[in-house]
Amino acid sequence: MTGRGAVIPETGWPGTTRALLGALFPFLHGYRRKWVRPDVIAGITVWAVLVPEALAYATIAGVPPVVGLYAAVPALVLYALAGSSRQLVVGPMSATAALSAALITPLAGADGGRYLALTTALAVATGVAGLLAGLLRLGFVASFISEPVLKGFIVGLALVIIIGQVPKLLGIGKHEGDFFEQTWGVLTHLGETEWRPVLIGMLSLLLVLGVKRRLPLVPGSLLAVLAGILVVALFDLDDKGVAIVGPVESGLPVPGLPAGVALRDYLDLLGPAVGVLLIGFAEGLGAAKTYAAKAGYTVDPNRELFGLGAANLGSGFASGMVVNGSLSKTAVNGSAGAKSQVSGLVVAVLTVLTLLFLTGLFEQLPEATLAAVVIAAVVELVDIAALRRLYRVWTEWLGGIYGTAARADFIAAVAALLGVLFFGTLPGLLVGIGIAMVLLVYRTSQPHIAALAPRGPLWLDVARHPDLTPRPDLLVVRVESGLYFVNADTVRRRIQQLCTEHTRLVVLDAETSPVIDVTAATMLVDLRDTLARRGVGFRIARSIGQFGDELEAAQPGTQRIPVYPTVAAAAGEGSEHPGRDHPSEDER
Repeated sequence: MTGRGAVIPETGWPGTTRALLGALFPFLHGYRRKWVRPDVIAGITVWAVLVPEALAYATIAGVPPVVGLYAAVPALVLYALAGSSRQLVVGPMSATAALSAALITPLAGADGGRYLALTTALAVATGVAGLLAGLLRLGFVASFISEPVLKGFIVGLALVIIIGQVPKLLGIGKHEGDFFEQTWGVLTHLGETEWRPVLIGMLSLLLVLGVKRRLPLVPGSLLAVLAGILVVALFDLDDKGVAIVGPVESGLPVPGLPAGVALRDYLDLLGPAVGVLLIGFAEGLGAAKTYAAKAGYTVDPNRELFGLGAANLGSGFASGMVVNGSLSKTAVNGSAGAKSQVSGLVVAVLTVLTLLFLTGLFEQLPEATLAAVVIAAVVELVDIAALRRLYRVWTEWLGGIYGTAARADFIAAVAALLGVLFFGTLPGLLVGIGIAMVLLVYRTSQPHIAALAPRGPLWLDVARHPDLTPRPDLLVVRVESGLYFVNADTVRRRIQQLCTEHTRLVVLDAETSPVIDVTAATMLVDLRDTLARRGVGFRIARSIGQFGDELEAAQPGTQRIPVYPTVAAAAGEGSEHPGRDHPSEDER
């Protein structure tokens, strides 16, 4: 028996110490002493990547670079306390930073102070939305953003971010507008490029990408930043037309809500904050699930929402910006051997030290290098190969059933991509979601309805097995979809078309239709009556679960449609005798 204060073999910590730490810090539950070293090493590695990227993502959001560091510290600490992932790294990210800029720019105009205040207020509003969503257990909402839509959205967003950084890389002025307007602005001002920023930016980009490819565990972003700072200092490039970051405020921010933001502003931001939360949650949850599967545990979507809300609220109270889970930094964390959120706390401590003592180091950072770090971070998100894979998800069979909609996932991904390029971030996401929903409804409204024939104990689709010959007086059909109001008329019309002058019995094999609504159930009753007037019987075989329940509830006061346990029984073939109208609960 293990006594009070004894060492627990599983964790290596004294029992009372473990209980106290577990109560104060839930992520330390079950923590093992041997995990300290890999967590510390992972934390140092992630810090080397996070600092330059946090500075860069703050520039995407249109706020001073130090705001990215302000946001990182509380986000890391509060997510460690509230989240469910052991490896997820939370901080400023490109997608939500770009979305923040798109949302705040029309509200703040040219007022820089109000722009910064509203950026921080957006983090607060996102935090409140996340906390409420977590408490209300709304984690299921992530399922409304399909993976293809998210992929197209991220590709489009990455292209927008890249074109927004190209002017800094070339030393030319930036043009506002959508992706195409910015691209045209770059093309028409190529003659104004400065060779020094171009040289620094391109070399920085090559350094980051080369290190990432050859030495993935080495912080290439930090190396590029330090090299850029050194070159500017040695050759006084800031006096020769090379734009630099300039003064970076040192010290820690004063906690509190942003000044000059009224309650009405928060209410106006609450709607956009839901969009920011949705995007950040979807991206972070994907990263969390990926590494949870590798480590053999599960993440709780509701806790992830709550953790993301806490992280954003903390960022807002620390004069920060919106944050979310980072796939790239989580990958660095996992590859470096992180076992728990202790690595995130190490990153937070090192970031505090950076704010206190190292901000002056980044004042000589060339904007071209910062642009290169941003581009290198997001260029891998331009996943054209994934779009090609979605396009190849097509067969002649599917094309014959659904037509162009057979490539529904590819169409939804491209719709999200083009929506971002033409209309902006949040509208682009909504376009993708809307198109995906329309295609889903369309495909549901046009289900494949197969005529079946027997081969031994199996009933197979005659269209796929043309060697089979069905009985001329028997039509057995299978609807490869649930039955709903959107496809009820299509199903009825198609079954009537499949009937011939010789048909005397129609059997609906309901095994592939697990659900049915009232409209479809009423349609089946009407179909039974229509067929009866032509001297054709109608039976249902193999109804399961909700189908049988809804069908029975939709037939009060009428002669019920006979329901049989098997197709053979319904067709009057084989040894089974249709001795009862409904199968038992076990048979369902």
